[in-house]
Amino acid sequence: MSGPRARLFLALDLPEPARTSLASWRDALVSGRSDLRPVRPEALHVTLVFLGWQDEAAAPKIAEAAFAPLPGGPPPRLTPAGVRGLPPRSPRLFALDLEDEDGRASALQAAASTALEAGGWYRPEARPFWPHLTLARVKRGERRVAPLPDQPAPPSEPFEAPVVTLYRSTLRPQGALYEPLARNLEVDAGDTAPQPSAH
Repeated sequence: MSGPRARLFLALDLPEPARTSLASWRDALVSGRSDLRPVRPEALHVTLVFLGWQDEAAAPKIAEAAFAPLPGGPPPRLTPAGVRGLPPRSPRLFALDLEDEDGRASALQAAASTALEAGGWYRPEARPFWPHLTLARVKRGERRVAPLPDQPAPPSEPFEAPVVTLYRSTLRPQGALYEPLARNLEVDAGDTAPQPSAH
């Protein structure tokens, strides 16, 4: 790579009602915790493929390759399940498991992964795809943090996630800044352009 580089990842965006509901629930869950840094609501997403450092000029080709093979039919339908700390013994982050109805999100991830591997931009991970949302990260310097409580339970309402976005991630001391570079769904003419999101 001879030109500027960018950290890129492909993700499912959350519809606004689900994003708002989950952020409110998460805020109640971590209330009073000074050892955690909650992910900003606008930065909640389901990572499909983390591409790492790439040639920034290749972003349009990467988006085209990732979006072209995405399966048609009903969009992914995800249902919030339990909270998980990672790694289990000494968590550095807490995430929300998402049940993947009919494996639609997994099928979409597999199609994008295969296409990006063929283009030389991605090497698939050995572990299987895990649909989840990162809720909060442990602040630097904290050790042996307590797990999150079981209550309140996450919202039980499933949500559809039809939009896939290629993001650029810029690392900063206060948290990464996520900037959408391309989406597989056109934005309605009346909508405003997407803004960078941070967490």
